[in-house]
Amino acid sequence: MKNNYNINKNIIFIFLFILTFFFYFYNKEIASFFDAKWIIKYPKHLVFPLAKYFSISIKWLMDEASFGIFTFRDITRFIAWSIEQPYNLILALISKGFLSGQGQDAIQILSPLSWISVIAIIVSMAIYTKDKILIFLVFFAFFYLVVFGQWESSMVTLSSIIIAVPVGVIIGLFLGILSYKSKLLEKIITPILDLMQTIPVFAYLVPILVMFGFGPVSALVATIIYAMPPMVRTTFLALKGINPQIKECGLMSGCTQKQLMWRVLIPVSKPTLMVGVNQVIMLSLNMVIIASMIGAGGLGYDVLASLRRLNIGGGIETGVAIVVLAIALDRLSQAFVKIPSESRKFKISFLKRYTKIISLLIFIIFIYFLSSFLPFLKTFPEYLIINTSSFWENWVKYININYFDSLEAFKITLLTYFMLPIKRFFLGVPWPWFIIIISIAGWYFGKLKLALLCFCLSLFIVFTGLWEKAMITIYLCGSSVIIAGLIGIPLGIWAGISSRANKVLTVFIDTLQTLPSFVYLIPVVMLFRVGDFTAMLAVILYSLAPAVRYTALGIKNINNELIDAGLICGCSPKQILFKIKLPLALPEILLGINQTIMLALSMLVITALVGTRDLGQEVYIALTKADIGRGLVSGLCVAFIAIIADRIIKSGSNRLKDKYGMNIS
Repeated sequence: MKNNYNINKNIIFIFLFILTFFFYFYNKEIASFFDAKWIIKYPKHLVFPLAKYFSISIKWLMDEASFGIFTFRDITRFIAWSIEQPYNLILALISKGFLSGQGQDAIQILSPLSWISVIAIIVSMAIYTKDKILIFLVFFAFFYLVVFGQWESSMVTLSSIIIAVPVGVIIGLFLGILSYKSKLLEKIITPILDLMQTIPVFAYLVPILVMFGFGPVSALVATIIYAMPPMVRTTFLALKGINPQIKECGLMSGCTQKQLMWRVLIPVSKPTLMVGVNQVIMLSLNMVIIASMIGAGGLGYDVLASLRRLNIGGGIETGVAIVVLAIALDRLSQAFVKIPSESRKFKISFLKRYTKIISLLIFIIFIYFLSSFLPFLKTFPEYLIINTSSFWENWVKYININYFDSLEAFKITLLTYFMLPIKRFFLGVPWPWFIIIISIAGWYFGKLKLALLCFCLSLFIVFTGLWEKAMITIYLCGSSVIIAGLIGIPLGIWAGISSRANKVLTVFIDTLQTLPSFVYLIPVVMLFRVGDFTAMLAVILYSLAPAVRYTALGIKNINNELIDAGLICGCSPKQILFKIKLPLALPEILLGINQTIMLALSMLVITALVGTRDLGQEVYIALTKADIGRGLVSGLCVAFIAIIADRIIKSGSNRLKDKYGMNIS
């Protein structure tokens, strides 16, 4: 009976596959036969003007909405002022100095901390972790920023990080706690977080720009919104995963609910929570270039300016500086997770307890006054600064001169035989049939609920008139994910089998994940110019990491008893890999592919800068024209594509886990 079911199922799949290609090849003939041109292209007069309604709503919100004695504009101004004050303080402290007056009439009253003092503070934090390698790494990273002339811009970026990270962590922590305490709030917050993580950043830059104006404050608000969701999810999962016995012990000790949370549950969850903090830091750094489009300065602005001028050398030089800063802050935050909690020694005097901090303050004050007499202590001498811009320029020129024909042949081959056929396929399949296929996939993996979700989200894309743009997005994303999977899965298998390969690939993957998304565009544009191929390469580089990491994780987590059983049965290493390891690791591999898709979709919006014609371009055009409705609708379409892919793949992964008895719950 089961075999008959499987045979019938395979027949149905083959039939649907053949039918899809039939509609692809004969779509025009079918439309002509039934006199139904709407099958190929959705009529413009039936497009729902949702973008217009969004724009009107935001305008009403800013101009007329009020909450008692306060208007919505008053609230946004208060939020802007609350963020601006500490930001200006930090900026003055480590970058601009304290000024009197405004504009050209401004006079510097107090100079900022010298580069020596800032490095001393960062190195002191590394010393606190007692990790000698980290101390050297942090010192090298920040000294690199000084020597290579990136100090001033780096301090502007660091000022943004110092403000955005604590705010994002605090808001994320409290929302995570509230979600843990209230199931109703959890149900409300979860879809909101899904949208926040799937809607392209560019989409909500437009309303933020309207609400808060052009400048660093808008950039900080956008950064906080972008970086906060992982902290919420991490907090909720950390609290939910605590052993119930720990909670019972806290209650038996006489703790109130407040004491239980802040003195028991939060300290126990510290390692997991610090992972969330680390994610907030990395996402904030990943945002610096995008945020520069709405007024943020620093390294992000320098990269964007270089990209606009096609200054390959300057762009790569600044991009490397962002990577160096990201690696230093990433490793520093990870090291704080491993610091063991120390019991308070109340009998120790104040001076003894804070000797190191007091010594650091004395050193900073000493350097500050000494720099008045020795200028090189305040500002690193310009004649000692190393400029690598020409090196990178020459490197790219050398590749273009010597390998242009080979690169061009590679590009044309992939475009002709791989990318363009996929593009023609997605644009050629009639939208009603495509929606039916997606809904069938949803029903197969997740039953009626998922089928309805896929159907409704797909119809939303159609009714907004963005179906063709969505298909180009899916084509670019699909092409990138296929190649990323073909590269990442074998590398992940290698890392899962060999510990030596795992160490090498971990460094490689960490580097890929710390690189800001814009950095990938610069060398690729210079080598292959603008277009779909360039976008695909940038997306592959950005989204490759999860495919490697999850595959390696899936291979490593396989029960050794199953492998031993295979060896006893006489399986060869090849059979062990393909008959045992890969089938059991498939759920994790699918989750890796899922994350690869998410990263690919987020990167596609950025690749709109290099000439793509997808939803990303719609979002980018909306940003340049300050068209709120257009940006939000296009962003929602990208988010809905991501949600459909996410839900189908996760349901498929769960089915595989059930099949192999891997679901414990």
